[in-house]
Amino acid sequence: MLFRRFLFFSLTLFSVLVNAAQVSPRIEAKIVDTLNQQLPEAKALLIESVNINSGTMNFSGVKQVGMLFKDELEPLGFDVQWQDGAEFGRAGHLVASYGSKGPKILMIGHLDTVFAKTDSFQSYQSLANNKAAGPGVTDMKGGDVIIIEVMRALKTLGLLDEVSIQIVMTGDEERSGKPLSASKAAIIDAARWADIALGFEDGDGSIKTAVVARRGSVDWQLEVSGRPAHSSQIFSEKVGYGAVFEAARILDTFRQKLANLGDLTFNPGVILGGTEVTFDDKSASGSAFGKNNVVAQKLLVKGGIRALTQDELTTAKTTMHNIVKQNLLHTSATLTIGEGYPPMAPTEQNYQLLQWYSDISDSLGYGKVEAVNPRNAGAADISFAAEHVDMALDGLGLMGSGGHTKNEIADMDSFAKNMHKAALLIYRISQNYPSQQQ
Repeated sequence: MLFRRFLFFSLTLFSVLVNAAQVSPRIEAKIVDTLNQQLPEAKALLIESVNINSGTMNFSGVKQVGMLFKDELEPLGFDVQWQDGAEFGRAGHLVASYGSKGPKILMIGHLDTVFAKTDSFQSYQSLANNKAAGPGVTDMKGGDVIIIEVMRALKTLGLLDEVSIQIVMTGDEERSGKPLSASKAAIIDAARWADIALGFEDGDGSIKTAVVARRGSVDWQLEVSGRPAHSSQIFSEKVGYGAVFEAARILDTFRQKLANLGDLTFNPGVILGGTEVTFDDKSASGSAFGKNNVVAQKLLVKGGIRALTQDELTTAKTTMHNIVKQNLLHTSATLTIGEGYPPMAPTEQNYQLLQWYSDISDSLGYGKVEAVNPRNAGAADISFAAEHVDMALDGLGLMGSGGHTKNEIADMDSFAKNMHKAALLIYRISQNYPSQQQ
């Protein structure tokens, strides 16, 4: 506790120090110039990676992108390992490490996209006004390349030895493997080692924003049973209310009790009820059989919860379970809440890290950077790291629009700018951050 108080004081002091003589404007100018010289090769690497299909379930494609990036990092002196994903049913992760002194920084990317090998959207395309289209160009191969180019520039200038770096590029961010304890172990282990976590997703797509908070995301399933009977007997002491009315009671009580709880949202995405119900999780589809003169015996609801803090999520879980237990006559219900992405809470330290990043952006002439509204930032891998580090910031990657669609378009103006900002942030951290040495 005493160390944490000292650290918080030090972090507050840091915002003053970074504007003083602790950093060299001459060195910062060299960093920017070096990154600008790297741009042609950086763009070529981006194009090559985008043109490799790496839909989450295309294991060979995901690993191919990982090996492409491995070949870039190893010559810089990184120890690069491929962690096989057989344990959690995915391709695996790329994990790279460098250095043994200075502040410990975790840099997070992912190799997979939402576009399957059979999708028609497969290649990079240059567009007018310095825009580019392609599967995963912003989400998030652009961010991966930014990580690599920042490392390359700092290495070229002899600055990388002032920090310790771990890079984790997962192969299942878009469709997580199970169990999550195995799927996300690489990120969690690296976060427990790190002081600071930096994520290179594209946030809400604006270069004027970055992410200090993300809502967690977990799935839930409601199964309801009632007594089957002729509909003329519904509401009677013998038959009761049936599965559909009990499910309606539960869902509407969820709404009444939780709809105004902070930044929490919850959604019943699919519902099936009748005499018989089937559902296939792989295809996310099902069927129901029933008649209008028969009281429904079975009902199934599949839904999700998003929460900004662990307290919100805990309150929601407790409230939902209590509601489910208060069954109508001759009905029963079971609520199962699965594992999922934890919240990345909006801490004071995260906001402080955003302030440093914003100051750098402003000093470069790119304008200030503000926090993304958590409602506009979905769950991401950094959520598994945030609770284990002192500070975390995401949304530092290549910006654009249309993520997860065939209209995914990158604003290439942000490519170099966000390299500049990330590199200067790491340099300033290396000069000022009060890290515990290994």
